[in-house]
Amino acid sequence: MRQVLAGHGASRGNALGRARLRLPLLLDVAEDRIGIDQVDAELARLHAAVAAVREEILALRDRLQGALSHEVGEFIDMHSLLLDDPELLRGVEELIRKGLHGADYALRLQRDRLAAVFAEMDDPYFRNRIDDINHVISRLHAALHKRTGDVRGVAGEVLVTDAVAPSELAQLQSQGVVAVVTTGGSTLSHSAILARSLHLPLVVGATQALQQVNDGDVLVVDGAGGQVVVEPSAADLREYRARVRDERRERKQLYRLRREPSRTVDGVDVRIFANAESREDVAEAHALGAAGIGLYRTEFLFMGETLPDEDAQFRAYRDVALGMTGRTVTIRTLDIGADKADRTGLALTDEPNPALGLRGVRLSLSRAEIFEAQMRAIVRASGYGPVRVLVPMVSGREEIVATAALLKRVRRDLTSEGHEIAEHIPLGAMIEVPAAAISLPGFIDVVDFVSVGTNDLVQYLLAADRNNEALGELYTPLHPAVLRLLENVIRIARRRAKPLAMCGEMAGDAQFTPLLLALGLEEFSLHPGTLLEVRRAIRACDLDALRSRAPALLRARDRAGIEKWMRANAPADA
Repeated sequence: MRQVLAGHGASRGNALGRARLRLPLLLDVAEDRIGIDQVDAELARLHAAVAAVREEILALRDRLQGALSHEVGEFIDMHSLLLDDPELLRGVEELIRKGLHGADYALRLQRDRLAAVFAEMDDPYFRNRIDDINHVISRLHAALHKRTGDVRGVAGEVLVTDAVAPSELAQLQSQGVVAVVTTGGSTLSHSAILARSLHLPLVVGATQALQQVNDGDVLVVDGAGGQVVVEPSAADLREYRARVRDERRERKQLYRLRREPSRTVDGVDVRIFANAESREDVAEAHALGAAGIGLYRTEFLFMGETLPDEDAQFRAYRDVALGMTGRTVTIRTLDIGADKADRTGLALTDEPNPALGLRGVRLSLSRAEIFEAQMRAIVRASGYGPVRVLVPMVSGREEIVATAALLKRVRRDLTSEGHEIAEHIPLGAMIEVPAAAISLPGFIDVVDFVSVGTNDLVQYLLAADRNNEALGELYTPLHPAVLRLLENVIRIARRRAKPLAMCGEMAGDAQFTPLLLALGLEEFSLHPGTLLEVRRAIRACDLDALRSRAPALLRARDRAGIEKWMRANAPADA
């Protein structure tokens, strides 16, 4: 029987397929007991399962390419660390040895113990890590019974579930799954961001989906409107086909914009840079006419078993500079911490709050030799094309001054060693900590440019974890405090004639383009996959008119007021 389920559109696109339900993870294992003579065999069975899952996780990590290596890899690495956590396995082994429980039930008991501990924690970051534990224990449970722990999809299916992990999305798409519908989730979660990068339709918050949908039902999914039609009528199918035709037409029109300028209706050129971390990303950015690379992530070089040396880093940075053929490349220094779960031991693993811990420039300054090697590699790459250095997680003047001193010394050393380097290498600060945004006037004199990272800035400013489903409505860039802080940062940079770009998720969403232009933004840096959509939005905007309406935007007292302004100022043909 036909039904319409309402959710939130998290990743645009239309899909028609058969429903495949995946019920929430419940490790429902009956209590069992073993004899003392079975303990060694059960421990061996557990250790074999751990080895199998470790191999499975590493194989999945090795299959990742390009941007997926960054977006998905950190979650896979987190699962790998959990698998090696002595607390997790020690507890299971103790339940087998002393409690004489089978490995299955011991896993279930240990999972429940950890869930209770995590639930009592004040920090939402750690409370939400129970999802990672569930994922790892589910894989172990499957391995104990020689079943695959990976989620499986079939071509033409729409996965309907309570939640989907970022590490699952790329695999689902490669298997032919055409869309995902979840009962929970946020449009700004890591999974939603990755789904948009993959162009995989995703609807979140369809609360009744698991109750109202049956395996095998035909579903029409509208990833933009957030609507799911169960057992569609002939009229629904006609509407779906019409949307698909419009979508194809739109893609063709967008593709024509790859050689067009990013120029507003009133003739103002706006620069669009691309975020990248691989040769594929760089090639796509070049082909789409990006002004340069506004954010080149270097973390992927540090995600292996050993730290990269200066020469390995130099070759990677040099290739990016060569790939952009004279366009500016902004290389962000190492932005890694315990939350990124590196395997080299570079970051601390026992921090009480990794999101607020030793990460970004804080970690770099505490690891002087590693920071110097990276800076030398970046400066050497400047001989092959224009390069800028971007420093992440800045909170004040001291960090930038220390980095500037290191850059100056490295330039002097490399010059004396006979290396050909650029005459000037701009140094920039990433504004993603509220303290940096507020204290910007106190250190803008020692930077050449500024880049705003809205993902973390919004999270820290609102004290809302973007992966916490319970805070989905609170974590939003459409908060008056966020807009006023952004406007202030942009105004300070313009007053001091310092280029400012925005490189967070907000910059890559075309619905926010008029708002950001109104606030004074003139440089965007975003995923190559959304570059043409933002360019089209820019070309439909009247910049002078938007700037004149900025005071009304900043007077908005709540999200509803900001959304009303956005509706009134959305370009008709964007």
